[in-house]
Amino acid sequence: MKKKIALILAGIMMMSCFAVGCSSSGGETTAATTADTTGESGSEAAGETTASDSERTTFIVGFDASFPPYGYQEDGEYVGFDLDLAQEVCDRNGWELVKTPIDWDAKDMELDSGAIDCIWNGFTMNGREDAYTWSDPYVDNSQVFVVSKDSGITSPSELAGKIVLVQKDSSALAALNDEENTELQELKNSFSDLVEVPEYESALLELEAGSADAVAMDIGVAKAKQKNNDNIVILDGEDDIIASEQYGIGFKLGNEELRDQVQATLDEMAADGTFQEIAEKWDLTDSICLGE
Repeated sequence: MKKKIALILAGIMMMSCFAVGCSSSGGETTAATTADTTGESGSEAAGETTASDSERTTFIVGFDASFPPYGYQEDGEYVGFDLDLAQEVCDRNGWELVKTPIDWDAKDMELDSGAIDCIWNGFTMNGREDAYTWSDPYVDNSQVFVVSKDSGITSPSELAGKIVLVQKDSSALAALNDEENTELQELKNSFSDLVEVPEYESALLELEAGSADAVAMDIGVAKAKQKNNDNIVILDGEDDIIASEQYGIGFKLGNEELRDQVQATLDEMAADGTFQEIAEKWDLTDSICLGE
């Protein structure tokens, strides 16, 4: 009887060892597989955000994928001025660029969680100076109203009683909500409604459909949209501008090491003319301000 018990116990131990061995092997395979990253990805590459810059292999850029000419989707690929700049920065540092589209109103969560290394996509610095570790400003920008060509609206004062759309958590919304700007408060209060939308694409579709009368948005995006749509008009006269601002790259507060490395590369690109060449490609030479 004792021999039978011993044999049974020995068999159980052998099966346990075999199971542990198989499990260990499977774990190694999974780790090797998930370590691979692609050029366009989600937060699976987020582990790189905790690496020191000397060990960095990827650079994960969070961006709004409906924000031309800075970052958007065209023919199934993510393209734009900011993404071209980021690619050049990566090429010069030996990093792989990971383009990660994000919901704009969730950008802080993505950055704080380490899912992305930075927010780089027409990101307004003004009013957010203490919320992020910033690069130097590289683009001058304005917020404007866009209306339909056949609306007859020629100035913001004519938006009284009208429906105006604006992107959630955008600079245009922040400007219109600025209680210290009494002129803008009077203008906003004259609207029949100020409606927040997730992104500009849907806002412009509503404008064209006639369900809205105007969209408050970045002038760079408005001009990019106007190139392919001559039915929209930008109210960009000197007295029509909602607010002026500057774009920068936003890193997690305190991440000065990565900010400094990216900034040094951008300064190098400005010095050798590459920054200007990329701006010319995207018709933004009149807007860039890096080094000024």
